[in-house]
Order: sequence, then C-alpha cells, then structure tokens
Amino acid sequence: MTSILQNIAKHVSLTSDEEKLFLSKIEFKSYKAKTILLSPGEIANSTYFVNSGILRSFTINDNIIEHVLHFACEGWWIGDMYSFISQKPGNLFIEVLEDAEVVIITKENQQELYLQIPKLERFFRILAENSLVSHQERLMDNLSLTAEERFEKFCTKYPTLIQKISQKNIASYIGVTPEFFSKMKSKMLRK
Repeated sequence: MTSILQNIAKHVSLTSDEEKLFLSKIEFKSYKAKTILLSPGEIANSTYFVNSGILRSFTINDNIIEHVLHFACEGWWIGDMYSFISQKPGNLFIEVLEDAEVVIITKENQQELYLQIPKLERFFRILAENSLVSHQERLMDNLSLTAEERFEKFCTKYPTLIQKISQKNIASYIGVTPEFFSKMKSKMLRK
C-alpha cells in the first residue's frame, strides 16, 4: 500500500476499486531541493502530499524577510489553501527544501473524487479541520509564548526536522531573526 493510501486509511476505508480510482486521479512526481512549486500571484490548482523529502510554505514581506508558515515532511500535506479553495491568486511560495517525491492532486480531480468517492470528502474535511486547529494553536503560541517556548514546541512537533533544516528556516518559523535564534539556542544549551 502506498504512503498516501495509508494516510487516507487513518480516517476512511476505501475499497480496492476506490483505491484504484483514487490512484488514477493523482500524479507522483520527484523534485530537487530548491524547486519552487508555487509562487505568490499564482493560483494553486494542486495540493501536495509528501512521500519523501521536505517542503515548506513561506511568504516574503516588504522588507524582504521570509516568514515560514509550514513545513511538510513524509506523510504530511502542504498547499496554499486560500488559493486552492478560492481559486484566487495566492500569496505563498511552496519550496522543496530536501529532494522530494510528492503526490499531486489537482482541484479538478479532487472535486471529481468527491462525487465518485463521497467518503474522500470526509477525509479532506478532516484534514482541513486538523489544519485549522493547528494554525489556530500556532497563532495563539505566537501571541502568548516566548521564543524559547515556541522553539521547544517546534522541537516536539518536528523532532526529525531539527537536524535536516537550516537554523534560518527554524528561526523564521518561530518568528525570530537568525541572529536572535543563534543566541537563544546557545543560551538554552548552557542551561
């Protein structure tokens, strides 16, 4: 069973015919690190499931400072959900950080699958609900936790990523400058 089918099976059960139909509507693709899959101003016509590798979504503000919103490693989904759902130009970059194999599902194929396999609508609703909860929790953390506490939460949520991604990306995700992050990390290690 492929990784994406295992991911789906966590929430809904598909028959073998439904699995075949699902697999006929997705595309497997490999990308090299530093590949940009989506840029601001583009309409997100696809979402991505990560079979292997690491992706990130981020934005760049007017001061040319990157703000990482999300990382996706094996078994995680990533996309510009505002653009994907509204079909309006988005404001996120999606970049491959580490060579990756991803599963791509287009908006059109997802909509067809909802009609042909209604339980997939439930599956994607659960994903959307989990994403909403995660984003709300992250917003609350950014408003109420110290940088050290946000870093500790990051380490708990993404234990396998700490050694794989740059300190610059971690700093951006927790909302501090790379310089501050380096000093904070040194201070934490001395404790």
